[in-house]
Amino acid sequence: MNSRKWAGWATSLLPRPEESEVVVAPPGDGPGYWAGGPSAVLGEDAIYLAYRMRRPVGAGRGYAVRVARSADGVRFDTILTIAREQFAADSLERPALVRGGDGTWRLYLSCATPGSKHWRVELLQAAHPAGFDPRERTVVLPGDTKTGVKDPVIRESGGRWELWASCHPLADPGAADQMVTQYATSADGLDWTWHGTALAGRPGAWDCRGTRVTSVCHRGDAITAFYDGRASAAENFEERTGIASGTDPAALSASGTGPAAQSRHGGRGLRYLDVLPLPGGRHRIYYELTRADGAHELRTELR
Repeated sequence: MNSRKWAGWATSLLPRPEESEVVVAPPGDGPGYWAGGPSAVLGEDAIYLAYRMRRPVGAGRGYAVRVARSADGVRFDTILTIAREQFAADSLERPALVRGGDGTWRLYLSCATPGSKHWRVELLQAAHPAGFDPRERTVVLPGDTKTGVKDPVIRESGGRWELWASCHPLADPGAADQMVTQYATSADGLDWTWHGTALAGRPGAWDCRGTRVTSVCHRGDAITAFYDGRASAAENFEERTGIASGTDPAALSASGTGPAAQSRHGGRGLRYLDVLPLPGGRHRIYYELTRADGAHELRTELR
């Protein structure tokens, strides 16, 4: 596929909120109430979706991750709810739901360490998405005193695991909202080898404060990533969507001079875009969108 056709294909997957449907409403009205951070997988019998529920700071933050099942990709039934208390976490953020080549399901959970700006990622494994047990968890991305790690995008093919994770600097608490996307690989999805920064903000651009890859699509040797970007600390929680591409998963280049997709409301947040390939060449996209009242809802579109 030549570069022009590839760019057109990527653009065709961008959200058009006026054509979307609400999958999950926020748990309340107004800023700080969110439903979103989606991660979708096509199973043998249904679409499975993991997502985060959040209340404002002081009222629960990211209080739960839910796993749900749907026959049509729009109407979901919750099959499991995981609470932040089960992980001794101040907050839970976007999960990553993955089905490995051996059929085992994995749920990678972003956990905020109490009393700090630090984030880590823990893993649950089960034969079915309803069977994840928080009592049997493993820390797979611990971060360290200098870096918090969260919101991983994980892919497995032929026994090779790839990961793009949002990494935040911790030396200055006032700058911990900054983020870059780091790339890593693994033979088992447990022990990871880091290969450096895959995507960083561009000085003076709309994404200069941070970039967080949210979905990765491979077509031959070409890679397209959708990502969240922000220009300032004030735009934290209201990131907008951009497109990056390349042939090296550890070195992606952002395109365009402005966001590729955003809300028409408030802080204009349109973030955590996830692309789910379907049989027949179609795709279903899921994303988190800012409403007129400042709350965030989880929406979907079929392409």
